[in-house]
Amino acid sequence: MEKLRLMQPDESCLEEAAAYKEAMLAAGSSMDGTGSLFRMEAADWLANCRALLDESTCPEGWVPAIQYVCVRESDGRIVGMIDLRLKFNAFLQEYGGNIGYSVRPDERRKGYAGWMLAQVLKKAREQGMQRVLVTCDSDNTASRRTIEKNGGVFDRETVYPEENLLLRRYWIET
Repeated sequence: MEKLRLMQPDESCLEEAAAYKEAMLAAGSSMDGTGSLFRMEAADWLANCRALLDESTCPEGWVPAIQYVCVRESDGRIVGMIDLRLKFNAFLQEYGGNIGYSVRPDERRKGYAGWMLAQVLKKAREQGMQRVLVTCDSDNTASRRTIEKNGGVFDRETVYPEENLLLRRYWIET
């Protein structure tokens, strides 16, 4: 695997974040782990990421979270995104979990998701989180394997009613 760097996004990431969004939308891919990027321009997304770092500035309905981008060092390309949600709301506790992630469509099957998840589990431990909840679509075999390889213990399946989507829930000790 190429050398990667996990970092919180800053202004240097805006062009790559916009390209990531375009690639995900063009492929019809779910933008899990990208925070609000799917519904905002990159600059607004960055401002939202920063607001989520402090509970006092979180937008209503959101929880404190840390957004990370996975950057390939050889070319500076964002190959994946992952976020760590530090608390639950009702939706996250049942469906979304503490960690969401995605990999750029043309960068999949290179081990990036597993690497990102392992790194963010360390960050969760640093935040004092003893265990985290990670969910995935029940038919997403690659994500299921990624979670299980990182210590995920299957909890149960649940149906997200708005999309009639069957999800698998996993707990991971940090």
